[in-house]
Amino acid sequence: MASLPPLLPKVDAILVLDGDGNRLAGKYYGDFMKAVPASAAATSENGDSGDNAAAAQSVEQLRASFERQLQSKIGGIAARPDAAEVVTVLGKTAVFVGGSPASQGGGGAGDVRVVHVGPSGESELVLAHLVEGMYEALSQLMGGATDRNMILDNLELVFLLIDEHCDGGVILETDGSKLASSVLLRDEQEGRMDGAPEGQAGGMPGQPPAGSMGMGGMGGGGDMTIAQALMQARNQIISNLQAS
Repeated sequence: MASLPPLLPKVDAILVLDGDGNRLAGKYYGDFMKAVPASAAATSENGDSGDNAAAAQSVEQLRASFERQLQSKIGGIAARPDAAEVVTVLGKTAVFVGGSPASQGGGGAGDVRVVHVGPSGESELVLAHLVEGMYEALSQLMGGATDRNMILDNLELVFLLIDEHCDGGVILETDGSKLASSVLLRDEQEGRMDGAPEGQAGGMPGQPPAGSMGMGGMGGGGDMTIAQALMQARNQIISNLQAS
């Protein structure tokens, strides 16, 4: 009798939310949050682009409603990177890491929350392990600054991280360091494929970002900016990977 393949953990959605519950990045998988009202589904079959747009809007409204309900349960709660919190929303298990406590304001400018939404049968411990690994990788990629502005300035890396972490709802990698290395290597490769000059390939998206993070200051000052430090760390990781 042939042995069964090992069971791979699966998720229904991966979300990166700011302190107010706004989705900064994320993906929904399978049929989760894709059901539209019967009237919208019926009209979309006519093939009219306006009807199709209405159906797509209905799906987005459905997801926004789910995220509002999720935020009502996790808002103001800060979960340590190594101690994910668990809530239940619409019968789904949602496990999250990050966020700022209500005592510190907990608004949109605070630390983001990484959320994994799992099917009803998935273990909470497994989901916690998954979300903690992705958050560790996110923190490494962002240089330890997981606030809303840093995420928005580097959305390309965040979406690459989601893709390296999960494919079609099936988890591919959970180790934070390996995930971060894979993202940086893939970013470098895609930068070279786009024809970027050597030394600039795969640069941090959105440079020079605005704001008070000091990432855009490439002047003659002696201090290394966050962007330069991240670039140096990335190049070092890539060099180590190529040497091994």
